[in-house]
Amino acid sequence: MKRILPILGAAALAALASFVFAADPAAPETPAAAADSVRSESAIRLTREAGGMRLTWPAGDGRTGHVVFREEAGAPLIGSIGTAGTDGAVRTIAADLNPVTVLTVGSRDLEKRKGWTIFFDNPPGRPHETVLLKEESRRISLAENGGGGTRATVTTGTVSGGGFSGEMRFTVYRNSPLVLMEAAVSTKEDARAIVYDAGLASARPDWKSQVWRDTAGTIQRSALTPGSVSEPIAVAGRALAVEREGGGALAVFPEPHRFFYPQDEAYNLKFVWHGRNHAGRVAEHGFGIRQSLTGDRRYVPWFNAPPNTVQRLGMFLLVSGGDGAAALDAAARYTHGDKFKPLAGHRTFTSHYHVEHSREFLEKQKEQGTTGVPAGLEEPGFVKTLQARGVDIVHLAEFHFGETPGLSAEQRLPLLKTMHDECRRLSNDKLLVLPGEEPNVHLGGHWISFFPKPVYWILNRPAEKPFVEEVAGYGPVYHVGSPEDVLALMEKENGLMWTAHARIKGSTGFPDYFSGRKFFASDHFLGAAWKAMPADLSEPILGRRVLDLLDDMANSGRRKNVIGEVDTFRMEPDFETYAHMNINYVRLDRLPTFDEGWQPVLDAVRGGRFFVSTGEVLIPDFRVAGRESGDTVENRGAATPLEADLEWTFPMAYAEIVSGDGKSVFRQRVELVDTEQFGTRKLRADLDLSGKTWVRLEAWDI
Repeated sequence: MKRILPILGAAALAALASFVFAADPAAPETPAAAADSVRSESAIRLTREAGGMRLTWPAGDGRTGHVVFREEAGAPLIGSIGTAGTDGAVRTIAADLNPVTVLTVGSRDLEKRKGWTIFFDNPPGRPHETVLLKEESRRISLAENGGGGTRATVTTGTVSGGGFSGEMRFTVYRNSPLVLMEAAVSTKEDARAIVYDAGLASARPDWKSQVWRDTAGTIQRSALTPGSVSEPIAVAGRALAVEREGGGALAVFPEPHRFFYPQDEAYNLKFVWHGRNHAGRVAEHGFGIRQSLTGDRRYVPWFNAPPNTVQRLGMFLLVSGGDGAAALDAAARYTHGDKFKPLAGHRTFTSHYHVEHSREFLEKQKEQGTTGVPAGLEEPGFVKTLQARGVDIVHLAEFHFGETPGLSAEQRLPLLKTMHDECRRLSNDKLLVLPGEEPNVHLGGHWISFFPKPVYWILNRPAEKPFVEEVAGYGPVYHVGSPEDVLALMEKENGLMWTAHARIKGSTGFPDYFSGRKFFASDHFLGAAWKAMPADLSEPILGRRVLDLLDDMANSGRRKNVIGEVDTFRMEPDFETYAHMNINYVRLDRLPTFDEGWQPVLDAVRGGRFFVSTGEVLIPDFRVAGRESGDTVENRGAATPLEADLEWTFPMAYAEIVSGDGKSVFRQRVELVDTEQFGTRKLRADLDLSGKTWVRLEAWDI
């Protein structure tokens, strides 16, 4: 009899129907000597002219991008950057620019969690230094970095500072206005944690004005004042543009998720800057992207920078023939305007929010002396925010405070009722708000509860207390005091539970510790949740911590899944939420209503009928031998067909088909460097699944 193959999915976590997370492209090839062109069909060329080299490439919409690099040491590296229309006339946007990278280097506490997988760390609270990376040498060369000439990288020379050294690179993409500017640097020192700012600066700034959208989405303009001191600005979309008198603009923005190290809060910490003397290190007048050293003033872990890893400190430039607003609009297309795109046959589902709306609701009722909806909470900020991000279903994680496990029935039941009533009130035909908690008792580690309807349960069952009793006004009330009680509750109410932030934070060592436990073996224990944590700018992917766990669980023979989680506290419309979010695209024909219950959501998640995405890459369909993710198929061995539909905004980097046989993990890389921006593709592969017991798919963009 042939073996049965569970399809775990792709770039997603639970059942990985598709695993989609933005990452950066494969490292460029070793640069060849500067030439008149790379390949004739690429249309990306580096040509010599007086005093330097001109990089040109098709920038889309009939336009050509132009960057002139100067070869003379000490001169501004970028002689000019601009764009040309169909008439061939080059319109310079800005001239005499130097790329600037401000690197802050601190220390990582490798003893606290015995390694690099750590969140509870605070490098800004220990000695650290901030340096401007210095150009050490200049040699301009270009190498193709993609199949069919779709992308190429110019290396301009070497840079160093703060114990790090490496290269300065500029990558362009055929039929795209994007330029990825990055300092690719490494250190030999151990236990380094870093954060960086990037930008362009000029001793003779010549653009007309800076342009951005404020947190309400309104265009703001500031006339260029060359003597003005640098200031950070809170913006929507993490982008800022400079525009030229008479037309032409250049936008700058970070990689939308990769640039952001994990934090408990998604505050808008003013991620762009313009002016002179930025960070006390950039004397010239400039503009760019920035990070806050102190973050949300909780745990601020920065980025891991292990020794001998190439840390890629990147920033996107976008050339535009229009004004600053047009450049910002073009930049926003890559994240669908910071909104998760609707996908036919799917509903967007997001989990793990400690908004503590229920407690705030009761406190404000008391303050205002009302039994109705308190003023100011008619439509809470988290509801407005999630609706603006294109979320269909949100699963809360309320009562995340220390005294929760000890609350008596008299204290806890009103809290639960408020949560249930408020979730019902706040749900509508576009957003389903679902109750949930992070109880963190009885099982070990931190975990999330999810029921298909309102359930009342108390977390501290005394020996003499029955497991369930009828309570007037609430109906059945469960009392749990052990792992056995928790499992019995999940079985009775058909609920789900999973490890939150697995292998890190309060779940360090979990769910690995659960191996052999009855509740872990149950299909009511989903598995774990994915988040890009910790952060490491040398990684070509996001969230390796949980992807490795997913493979380990699959190889253990347990059919476990992983969903995307956000794990933040307050959510307000002016916060920088998109950068910290991911989303689960769950296969559902329609959005359930609160009053009918949401069992279909749990069934789809439990069954692996979803994929996880950061929003820029989608996998609308993923099949092995004709069966969708979450299913099982007859293992055809060396002739098992895989098909997946991919859709993306940024150019793609690669896909990876991951499988296992119960002991080892196998990876089959599918290069996608021939892709251009805003595309789709049917991915097909014949898999050799001889002896394999599971398979999933990841897809990563630049």
